[in-house]
Amino acid sequence: MSSLLKSVMRLAPLKTVASPLRWTLAPTSRAFTRSLGHMCSSLDQSSTSALSGHSGLRLTAPTNLCSCGCGSRQIHSKGERELIEFLAEEIATETKNRKAKSLPSEVEGFKVKTDGADVILTKSTGDEVIEIHFNINHTVDNESEPSIDPSSDKPDFGELKSKPTFDVDIKRGTQTLSFTCSFFESNPEQAEDAINDVFGIDEITLFDGEWDDKHYSVAGEILDGCLYDLLMNLLDEKGVSNDFVEKLSDFATAYENHRYITLLQDIQKFTSKK
Repeated sequence: MSSLLKSVMRLAPLKTVASPLRWTLAPTSRAFTRSLGHMCSSLDQSSTSALSGHSGLRLTAPTNLCSCGCGSRQIHSKGERELIEFLAEEIATETKNRKAKSLPSEVEGFKVKTDGADVILTKSTGDEVIEIHFNINHTVDNESEPSIDPSSDKPDFGELKSKPTFDVDIKRGTQTLSFTCSFFESNPEQAEDAINDVFGIDEITLFDGEWDDKHYSVAGEILDGCLYDLLMNLLDEKGVSNDFVEKLSDFATAYENHRYITLLQDIQKFTSKK
């Protein structure tokens, strides 16, 4: 046998052994590379820095944060993303434009207590307590007809005012003389010498204890004219004057705006949450 043939036969077994070794190591190397991304989630900041310094690799944890900027770990639908973006702009605009940055604790000597959309104003004088109750839901109306600006696609509704119907309860002992009042609609054509009351009496009742439907009440529009005027004078003496009712509207407007902004923020949180 020639020396060349002997050399080939000696090398043949080594080639057979090396081939399986090469195929055994390759998959292990690829599996390790694929798992690097998953390893990042379990590494703390110091470990990540150490690995980056030694290997030159920057390991970042995989993320599925929503692209709308809400910070959610889930992906929102197109409608949700658009709503979240609009709410962010609307909240910023309403917060910037609101007139009252904070709400007063008193209105013309009446202490203020709020519970959601409900508001109670209270004033005590001797053995008499006067309470004014109203709710701000569906009470906002614009002061004038909307104007159209050609440079804007939105109509200008002017100043929005809250003008709620309100109850005035004059309490003495267990008895309550109760008035239901509402704002008059503004009438630009009204004569200058006409009585310009801001509000009027819709209903009046007197009851003992807690009110219920069995207690008799009468509509203000069918009261004798002289009696109606005297009752209005009584309300004025108790502090429920035209000037006070204007300030009540100002407070209701500011409070309604605060509740509106809070509602927008709550809707934003609800939509962002998954």
